[in-house]
Amino acid sequence: MTRTQVRAWFLVHRWTSLVCTVFLLVVCVTGLPLIFGDEIDHWLDGDPPYANLPNDAPRASLDELVAIGRRLHPGEIATSLFIDDDEPQVVLSMAPSWEALRNDPASERWIKFDGRTARLLKQSLPQAERRRGFIDVMLTLHRELFVGLPGELFLGGMGLLFVAAIVSGTALYAPFMRKQAFGTVRRQRSTRLRWLDLHNLLGVVTLAWGLAIGATGVMNELSQPLFALWNRTEVQALLDPWRHQAPAAQGELSSVQAAFEAAGRVLPGMRVVSVVFPGADDGSPYHYLFWAKGGTPLTGRLFTPVLVDARSGKLTGAVRMPWYLRALEVSRPLHFGDYGGLPLKIIWALLDLATIAVLGSGLYLWLSRRKSPVEALIAEIERGGAEPAAAAPEAAE
Repeated sequence: MTRTQVRAWFLVHRWTSLVCTVFLLVVCVTGLPLIFGDEIDHWLDGDPPYANLPNDAPRASLDELVAIGRRLHPGEIATSLFIDDDEPQVVLSMAPSWEALRNDPASERWIKFDGRTARLLKQSLPQAERRRGFIDVMLTLHRELFVGLPGELFLGGMGLLFVAAIVSGTALYAPFMRKQAFGTVRRQRSTRLRWLDLHNLLGVVTLAWGLAIGATGVMNELSQPLFALWNRTEVQALLDPWRHQAPAAQGELSSVQAAFEAAGRVLPGMRVVSVVFPGADDGSPYHYLFWAKGGTPLTGRLFTPVLVDARSGKLTGAVRMPWYLRALEVSRPLHFGDYGGLPLKIIWALLDLATIAVLGSGLYLWLSRRKSPVEALIAEIERGGAEPAAAAPEAAE
């Protein structure tokens, strides 16, 4: 590269790194327990044990579970059901009304059942009245910094800067380390130079993973506006034939169990894992909205929506997801690393720790920088006799 090109990459790398480093440290630190979120939740849960039944024991009717929920909380409505395909549990969510839920999302509660016996395992207070769990706190901080959609969009922007920092750091690595063997850590030189070499080495080793996590993280931060776009465009067009009808009230709903079975038949080889009742902002006023997923570890992160007429129970059909939501679905298993069991989670955790070391060492290199002009440092690099100016986040002067 020419001197001008090196300086341009240098400035891009320095400022993108400096802006995003602190926020990326927060994301990486909170992401570490989230990798093992299922295991931590299970450890902290304290739920009563499931009934000791064969694995192929039949499931209780979803209609029965909804009826139990309504008896427990008269006057409230069922908003959704989650049918766990890993454990024999079904979680019913309820709220005072759809209007109350829109005005105050924290008014929703959940009830957990043994999915085979319909035995009540646990129920929550409304969200506004209960304490957040550890994983819930970590997830909220990781995803939106406790400020909702603005936080998601802000962290999405930080993710883009992180990707730019990785690309620019990769472009700088070769010219700044051209006289050294790959992976060299010059232990006999100054402390700062040793940190810089280690910083560069870890940055290169985690290069592909960092790019994948940064890009998929940006996609995940855009999930709320992307789903809202889909709902306002394609879903609303799909619902045109029902617009002359009044929205379905809960007293008019057909059997949710029959609708569940109908949705399962239209997608052989897939498993229906949740249903959103008519009236939700992210659903249909006239349909049960079922979500089905594939049966393999990877396709288990790819979901297909199915609509069933809530009054008649007749299948409307599976809905074709637009390309941008398919891209979002593909990004999720790559981002969370939870499709390959515990071994892959351990690898993801080690790479996360390496990224924390890259960010932390970069911050140290910035704080311990020399008061030398950029041009002087680049000139020294060109002569081959000085410490590299920077080939990774925050090393730039």
